[in-house]
Amino acid sequence: MADVEITYTETESKGRYVATTPEAEGEAELTTSKVTPTLIIADHTFVPDSMRGMGLARILVDRLIADARTRGERIVPLCPFVRAHALKHREELADVIQW
Repeated sequence: MADVEITYTETESKGRYVATTPEAEGEAELTTSKVTPTLIIADHTFVPDSMRGMGLARILVDRLIADARTRGERIVPLCPFVRAHALKHREELADVIQW
């Protein structure tokens, strides 16, 4: 999907990725909690009904993983969607997923 915009905001203890697209109303989100400077918990992914079937949850997870690699972080996949993705791609994500 070419027209997806992803923004990331953070506080001292939380992070939030938001995906929007002109093709649908609403926001898809993936939230994180910071445990340490190098360990984060992926705790929630949500895609509204108006955006389902567009692959936005996967796009958000891919961005989370790419950013964690860039920052030298590890991810605890508490969110069921992130956990399922991590289990499916266990070997290729071994450097970034903390079980």
